Amino acid sequence: MTDLSFVQYVLIALIFIWSGFVRSGLGFGGAVLSLPFLLLVENQPLVYLPLIAVHLLVFSSLTIVLNNRKRKAPGQPMVGTVDWSYLWRILAIMIVPKMIGVLGLLTLPANIMSAIIFSIVGLYSISYILDKPFRSNSKLVDGAFLMLGGYISGTSLIGAPLVIAVVAQHLPKEKLRDTLFALWFILVTIKMAAFIYAGVDLQLIHHLWLLPCAAIGHVVGLRFHERMLTAETPVFYRLLGATLLLISCIGLWRGLAG
Repeated sequence: MTDLSFVQYVLIALIFIWSGFVRSGLGFGGAVLSLPFLLLVENQPLVYLPLIAVHLLVFSSLTIVLNNRKRKAPGQPMVGTVDWSYLWRILAIMIVPKMIGVLGLLTLPANIMSAIIFSIVGLYSISYILDKPFRSNSKLVDGAFLMLGGYISGTSLIGAPLVIAVVAQHLPKEKLRDTLFALWFILVTIKMAAFIYAGVDLQLIHHLWLLPCAAIGHVVGLRFHERMLTAETPVFYRLLGATLLLISCIGLWRGLAG
């Protein structure tokens, strides 16, 4: 990221503000809803994924800790915001596909990885536009969604919609976001270990200016999440889906033209 223009740096900063907003507002989407935009600025997934991963580790852990401190009333038992027993059950299903996906990320060329990312995001965006998000109807489908979500998460950190298709049916809204945050924290820790082992540049110097950008979006997203708990927002998701579909088409077109 050292040879980019000033305009590109500004765009990246704005995208990371957006990334922080959707992560804290929805409980997912820090990667799936920002990576397509980042790849249009500079088509290098392995440049951005370590940045997104560190942001997720920082803000997910911070949110869980603060939320659980708020809920601790003097003289009363702790009421946690994370369903740990359910978390360990789904993690056992996802862990092997996750590891396979990490190996795929470290071996696939950048242009192929970008094409896969744009294609997956394009499918997600259509589900948002039609207001028909992925849904699971059986334990067998649950397992398939979790394994596929784990694999995609290993390759590109964008497997969240498939995981949510399962988790959202089994957890109350009050525990959904923080349980997802705990899951992402564990999965991303594995990915970061793989990055370090493979010698991937973690772009540490760029956290000095991108972490504050993500923090701005995070604070706004926290307020948005409070409203989401009491309201349905299908229009928001449709607009989001239309934007993502446009970006995915542009990204795929650029990749094919190149």
